[in-house]
Amino acid sequence: MSQITPEIIAGHGLTTDEYARVLEIMGREPNLTELGIFSVMWSEHCSYKSSRVHLKTLPTSGPRVICGPGENAGVVDLGDGLAAIFKMESHNHPSFIEPYQGAATGVGGILRDVFTMGARPIAILDPLRFGAPDHPKTRHLVGGVVAGIGGYGNCMGIPTVGGECSFHPAYDGNILVNAMTVGLARTDKIFYSAAAGVGNPVVYVGSKTGRDGIHGATMASAEFDETSEEKRPTVQVGDPFTEKLLLEACLELMASDAIVAIQDMGAAGLTSSSVEMASKGGVGIELMLDHVPQRETGMTAYEMMLSESQERMLMILKPGREAAARAIFEKWGLAFAVIGLVTDTGRLVLHHRGAVVADIPVGPLTDQSPIYHRPWEPTPPQPPIDPATIAEPADLGAALSALLGSPDLCSKRWIIEQYDHLVGGDTVVRPGGDAALLRLPGSPKGLAVATDCTPRYVQADPVAGGAQAVAECWRNLTAVGGLPLAITDCMNFGNPERPRIMGQFVGAIEGMAQACRALDFPVVSGNVSLYNETKGQGILPTPAIGGIALLDDHTRFATIAFKAPGEAILVVGRTAGWLGQSLYLRSATGREDGAPPPVDLAAERRTGDFVRDLIVRGQVRTCHDVADGGLLVALAEMALAGGRGADLTTPPGTRHRAAFWFGEDQARYLVAVPADAAGAILAAAAAAGVVAAALGVTGGDALTMDGRALADLAALRQVHEGWLPAYMAQA
Repeated sequence: MSQITPEIIAGHGLTTDEYARVLEIMGREPNLTELGIFSVMWSEHCSYKSSRVHLKTLPTSGPRVICGPGENAGVVDLGDGLAAIFKMESHNHPSFIEPYQGAATGVGGILRDVFTMGARPIAILDPLRFGAPDHPKTRHLVGGVVAGIGGYGNCMGIPTVGGECSFHPAYDGNILVNAMTVGLARTDKIFYSAAAGVGNPVVYVGSKTGRDGIHGATMASAEFDETSEEKRPTVQVGDPFTEKLLLEACLELMASDAIVAIQDMGAAGLTSSSVEMASKGGVGIELMLDHVPQRETGMTAYEMMLSESQERMLMILKPGREAAARAIFEKWGLAFAVIGLVTDTGRLVLHHRGAVVADIPVGPLTDQSPIYHRPWEPTPPQPPIDPATIAEPADLGAALSALLGSPDLCSKRWIIEQYDHLVGGDTVVRPGGDAALLRLPGSPKGLAVATDCTPRYVQADPVAGGAQAVAECWRNLTAVGGLPLAITDCMNFGNPERPRIMGQFVGAIEGMAQACRALDFPVVSGNVSLYNETKGQGILPTPAIGGIALLDDHTRFATIAFKAPGEAILVVGRTAGWLGQSLYLRSATGREDGAPPPVDLAAERRTGDFVRDLIVRGQVRTCHDVADGGLLVALAEMALAGGRGADLTTPPGTRHRAAFWFGEDQARYLVAVPADAAGAILAAAAAAGVVAAALGVTGGDALTMDGRALADLAALRQVHEGWLPAYMAQA
């Protein structure tokens, strides 16, 4: 009787056709361990079988790109022999089931992706999306996720310097927890994962292997249902103190020339690390599983290969270097074991308890994994909203207060204060602005980092929304004075087997590619997280973008805070008063409809380059990009950050004041400059073909508009900073 039943096959997430391919490749029925290996390697999470054909259309090269997608993380040249290594990944499903450990191990995993390439991590960012505040699980999830991120990052001694946090009912049953890490390495000390050297030892280092996280990759490749809470055992358990030791031990060994290849054990653990290393190197790997350090007794080959226990690495060492490497890892109190060797067979062969328990050709596990050209439907366009059809508010100040106190736009200080964003001593611009800024040790240069996405735009128009996500990240980096270099992405979508959802993914990729090309902002790494659904209810399509930018002089930067009274406030970029999909429309009318604001990539480039040049020349020290909530929200944020108000003037001929002040037109920045410099800047903008206009003057302790009081700063601050702490304090 067959050991592998249809129920076992389905339980491993393989379709009938996929299992037929397994039989063809093997020439026989696989045993359970072999089936488990195929299952995780062919899972959506590991194989990208629904997304790979579309991801290949993204631009991934550029003059600064050292290594694009395909390795543990992307690598970008910063000059002077220094490289930035960075990536963003998701830990959505585990964080919904067990928020603290799900978020913590998400941070741990992305840290390993970066330091496995030889980089010391210098920054963490955390784009987060939660369900409606009144959903019974939201408060618990927010608290657990934030504690998990802070707990892991703080213990590692790596500052969490940026991210996002928004709320929407579409995430009620499936929150998004994305994590990004940026690290620094010498360009001549970057480590890759391709195994090489027949006979070279395969070495296991780090924590011992347990039964936590088994089937984690498979669980992350399926939507939730009423049994999701039962999947708690598939959530990994993290230990940041062990990871800190692993980081230091790896970097110490990397200072030598002992390592041939290195790969962290992330999703699918020992399976994915060994298979990917062998595949990239065109070799085979033979493992002796009895030698794998284990923290539980009686573990089977199946359990060891599929465990996703944290804080583990797999290395290929040069022959004869084992003793020196062992001494380093044992000094740091970590497990070290030679568990196999590189072969020329092109096969993954596993030995356990005196028997061969798996013998699989490596190539088909990666090169012949299923690739699906899933049917997709474009998202029907929504008509633009005519501002004349939206009633003007009786009180613009009240409308502003409502927006600033809303869950999406309220201050996230409650979150930021749980993270150590100053550890390491290199944080120049702290969280809360457009982008964080870090100085590069031993260099005058600085590195700006930011994450961005506006999911409601992507829902309404995936192409425009995908382009806008890239453009806004580029704009936020530009607003501090950085030259944007490259991005990583985290593509969070629903079930790709639904043509409408697949269409959202295809459209977002198309828009992202357009923006990346227009802005010279290539994609160097990323992650795809699909099946973010519960009982058929999908999330908002969320292609989160993380970017980095270089400043030649880390002392020449801008922040959002008004810095002095009597400065002229200028808006750089064209304002048309676009209300479709705006937060003002939702706040004032309860509507979430209309076409999102159009994205003019040529205008983005022209306007951003102009503003950056002003910052680099030292002519602008105060700058803020205009995004959610429009001009008036951005101005209020600048006033609150600087502790001084502004006297604003609505331009003559404005037909709809609310659309002008709350519209979410793209490619815009607000700058504050000395009054006697404003004329020259406006003239320079005109000469550069950039639209710019004066909006008012800084000063006072309130916002006034057109000669009337609009809002007192103290009252705005109370509203803006009060919502999240009050929400989290509720029983």
